[in-house]
Amino acid sequence: MKLVLGFPPGASSDTLTRLIADKMRISLGRTVVVENKPGAVGIVANLAVKSAPPDGNTLLMTPLAPMVAFPHSYSRLDYDPFKDYVPVAELCAFYLALGVGSAVPARTLAEYAALVKTGGTYANFASAAAGSLPHFFGLMFAKAAGVQLTHVPYKGTANVMQAMMSGEIPAAVLTVADWGTLQQSGKGRMLAVSSPRRLAQYPDVPTFRESGYEIEGSAWYGLFAPAGTPQPIVDKLATAAVEAVRQPDVRQKLEPLGLDVTGLGPAEMAKILRTDYDNWGPVIRASGFKAD
Repeated sequence: MKLVLGFPPGASSDTLTRLIADKMRISLGRTVVVENKPGAVGIVANLAVKSAPPDGNTLLMTPLAPMVAFPHSYSRLDYDPFKDYVPVAELCAFYLALGVGSAVPARTLAEYAALVKTGGTYANFASAAAGSLPHFFGLMFAKAAGVQLTHVPYKGTANVMQAMMSGEIPAAVLTVADWGTLQQSGKGRMLAVSSPRRLAQYPDVPTFRESGYEIEGSAWYGLFAPAGTPQPIVDKLATAAVEAVRQPDVRQKLEPLGLDVTGLGPAEMAKILRTDYDNWGPVIRASGFKAD
C-alpha cells in the first residue's frame, strides 16, 4: 500500500505522512510505504493517484490547496477534486499568520493597516508562492481592512523568511509554524492568527476576529482514494488513519509543527472539502489570479 505525497522529504507534510504510514502498517498488518512525488506544487501526485486502481492500495496525502484552490486558479486542471477522488479522512488542520518585520512600527493589525494607508512599501506582503493559500488570505485581509496590499511571491518559505530577516519585505503571510520560527529569531512578530481561537503555542497572539476583522482561514492535510474505491475499503482505511493520527505519541510530534490533530472520517472530510471549495472560490476569483 502506498501513501503518495506531492512534496519532497523533510517538510512537515512528509513527517505527518511517515508517522501515519508507520501506525497504519501496524493496525492493518501490511506494508505501507510513502512515495514522494514532488512536482507542480502537488499536481503530479494528484494525477498519479487519480489514475491508480481503485483497490485501496494507493492513497493521496494532500494539503488543502491542490484540492480547493487550484481548481479556481488553473484554466485547465486534469483532475476534478469531487469526481476523481473519494475522501478518506482529514488528519490535521493548520493555520496562517500575518506578521511584520522587527523594523516595522506596528504591534497590532490596526496599526499595520494604518501604516499601509500611508503608502510606500508597507503595502507589500510576501508569501511562499503565487496562488498559495497565504497569497489569497492576504488579499482577504486587505478587503476586510479596506486597504490595498501588493502581493510579492517568493520561491518557497525559506526565501520569504530570509527576506523578512533582512528587512527586504515588511510583511508576510505564512503558516503559524513558520512564523513561530521567525518570531523566535527576533526578526519579526506575528500580529494575528487565522484560527477561530487563540493557539496554545502562542497565547499572546490574537485571532483576526479578536483584532476586529471578521475572517478566518484554516487549511488541512487529508487522505483521498481514487474514485470508485469501494466504501468498505474506504471505511477500513479511514478507521486506521484516524486511529493513527489520534495516538498520543503522534499528536506530540505534530503539535510542534503547528499541526492541530483532527482525525475526521469520510463523511466529515467530504463536507469540509465542499465547504472550503465554496468559501475560497469567490476570494480567488475576485483576485483575478490565474496560475497558467
